[in-house]
Amino acid sequence: MSLLNNGDTAFVLMSSALVLLMTPGLAFFYGGMVRRKNVLNTMMSSFFIMGLASVMWVLIGYSLSFGPDAGGGIIGTLKWLGLNGVGLAPSSYAPTIPHLAYAAFQMMFAIITPALITGALVERMRFSALFVFIALWSIVVYYPLAHMLWGGGILEKLGALDFAGGNVVHISSGVSALVASIMLGRRKEYGMSNYHPHNIPFVLLGASLLWFGWFGFNAGSAVGANGLAVLAFMNTNTAAATAMLSFMFIEKIKTGKPTVLGAATGAVIGLVAITPAAGFVPIWASLIIGALVSPICYFTITVIKSKLGYDDSLDAFGCHGIGGIWGGIATGLFAQKSINPVVKWDGLVYGGNYHLIVAQIIAIGTTIVLAVVGTIVCMSIVKLFMKIRVSPREEADGLDIAEHGEPAYPSFTGMD
Repeated sequence: MSLLNNGDTAFVLMSSALVLLMTPGLAFFYGGMVRRKNVLNTMMSSFFIMGLASVMWVLIGYSLSFGPDAGGGIIGTLKWLGLNGVGLAPSSYAPTIPHLAYAAFQMMFAIITPALITGALVERMRFSALFVFIALWSIVVYYPLAHMLWGGGILEKLGALDFAGGNVVHISSGVSALVASIMLGRRKEYGMSNYHPHNIPFVLLGASLLWFGWFGFNAGSAVGANGLAVLAFMNTNTAAATAMLSFMFIEKIKTGKPTVLGAATGAVIGLVAITPAAGFVPIWASLIIGALVSPICYFTITVIKSKLGYDDSLDAFGCHGIGGIWGGIATGLFAQKSINPVVKWDGLVYGGNYHLIVAQIIAIGTTIVLAVVGTIVCMSIVKLFMKIRVSPREEADGLDIAEHGEPAYPSFTGMD
């Protein structure tokens, strides 16, 4: 086993801090898009998970995700309960950094993933019900997926690739957001009034923090200060930039004016799409991945959503679910063995080898099934023990007052 490397350790710790910053960044991104009477509740719905998911990760999460396989390649054991046995020596996951540093890095992913779901549920879900749902969802959906794709589980052995969380983070949260929003029901005024973002500067600030933190998200997944991290870094920025320009172009064609909200959304979905591929594809491929994800997600948000009538409040499914699916497929198209030895087969564009794209589709399908079934189970359990929706009166007054007893702005009068 290799000796510990101080540079790699410092890089992973820095990357961990960057990924943690993404969760308050997400809070601003989501918070700016809701009405002012719900901004604190929306931001709190992301922020509290920094506490809940961290404690759960230390107690059971890391062991179930990355611990020795319990059999079947689906979930780990509780051998590392309370991080017992996860110390300062290196591990098979990261031979040049302390095992505890790797656990800390992975903890940040376990924090932001369920936070992404909350964007579909804002302005109508009770905070206590959301708290319990997030705890259950982490156990039922996130930990098994992390084990199957990153912890030596069945999908990793199949040869499926997910560099930094296309399946584990984005598809799982996006699909779960769709299912949970349908089970929760639409907002009372949905379809009868327009919902306008109350603070676009918040949205831009949040998107900027997400973009900044995403360098730790993707480059940090190389688990070392090395060439692979450099490639992932550049792929990340390139896809985000291209997707932002693509989204702006679509808005210019469709409405005549590119919006700040559209530019921020485009950047984020570009980051989503490159996440599973960042350490597997050449830079030219990130241009294609970013350019195509915007029209794919734009069509989902503006056409599919309106036709089906589901109330995914902040388009968590349209951005993360669909963007993640495209990213997973694109990995099967453009990944190269010469870039990363983890790749078992070159992507489809390099000569027609279908093995990788098949593995990617199987992994995507497995993720969707687990997210759908797991979310139905978790929401159903929560419904058995508590109300999941606020009352019509509380919804009208706003969840900041109803759920937290405080307004976001001193001059708040109860109006939108």
